[in-house]
Amino acid sequence: MEKSLWMICTTHMFVEVYLLMQVALIPVIIHEFQLSLLEASLVATVPNFVALLLNIPSGFLADRLSPNRLLFASMVFEGFSGFLISQTNSFWILVVELCILRISSPLYHISGLSQISRFAGPEKIGRSIGFHNALGNLGTAAGLISLTVFLSTVGWRWTYLFWSAPVVIWGFVILTSSQLRSNRVEKTVGAHSGRFVRWSLLFSSGFLILLAVVGVREVGNTGSLTFMTTYFVETRGLSKTMASFIFGLGPFVGIVGSVSGGYLCERIGAKNAFSSITVSGAISLFALSLMSQLHFLVIIYLLYSFFGSAVWSPINTIVANTTPITERGLGYSVYFFMEGLLASATPTLAAGVIEMTDVWFIFPLSAIFLIASVIVLQFLAYPKRH
Repeated sequence: MEKSLWMICTTHMFVEVYLLMQVALIPVIIHEFQLSLLEASLVATVPNFVALLLNIPSGFLADRLSPNRLLFASMVFEGFSGFLISQTNSFWILVVELCILRISSPLYHISGLSQISRFAGPEKIGRSIGFHNALGNLGTAAGLISLTVFLSTVGWRWTYLFWSAPVVIWGFVILTSSQLRSNRVEKTVGAHSGRFVRWSLLFSSGFLILLAVVGVREVGNTGSLTFMTTYFVETRGLSKTMASFIFGLGPFVGIVGSVSGGYLCERIGAKNAFSSITVSGAISLFALSLMSQLHFLVIIYLLYSFFGSAVWSPINTIVANTTPITERGLGYSVYFFMEGLLASATPTLAAGVIEMTDVWFIFPLSAIFLIASVIVLQFLAYPKRH
């Protein structure tokens, strides 16, 4: 595997270290800052909205700037905000600092995935994105497990401080990397008519259907994931530390899921892989709402984590195959914009549903959205082996 791919994947690992920490901390934040569930949901909603606003600008930058600059900026924002969060004692300041942290996500993901899709080649793109997601899951798992350790000893803020220095150091490694300095794709179409052609290709009927699929699926995914630890603590009676530990096991299983999703994508095609994986994830979500015994609860949650990670390779492969290579960065930015739009609104909407019903109800409701995304995908005309 090329060194540049490994460097991008390692950057992904660092980007995802903080990904689910604020979600895992929702029960802790509620207790520490004396908040309602609706108020606590803002730690997921507001930062996601900030990332949403930066998706399109990041796409334009990804098609025009060398990857090492964007990836370096991503690491600096993440490391700096991690340090700030470790020092905060105010809930609203915490929300602002989490917004700064989330700037790193669009800067990295759009540039990193664009590069992988360009140099991996059609025959290896599913596998390459699978390894990319596996390293991301490794970072998320490492972050959550370290959170469990610090949460039970010196406090959750030390987790953010612990990771801030390695993240910034890796940023400088990326900045000086010769492999990632000049991987831009030259525009070969005329400036005036070419712009119209590229935009029409990007917003084709297939790509618009894909955006609908991504949006519907994201409602289901975000709704269930945001309140997983809340379900463990409030409904199943686990301690906050135990809930964080179990939650942290999910991304470890996701490492295997990501690689498996990549190989399945190459074997049966991205569309078929997405459908089978998403339906399996929906079934596990239905089952999760029924589990009361701890060992069954953990097993079903790990199954859901496996399928939740496996699906990203088919999704990203479909995005790459429905966008022109010269505008791949813009294509990924529009995809992330739709995903971020729903990820921003869903936690607060889901919190409202939970307050009217119960925490467990969000899982079957989320599963319905997952099944709906598979139904919408069937309207996408797609080559048989893709």
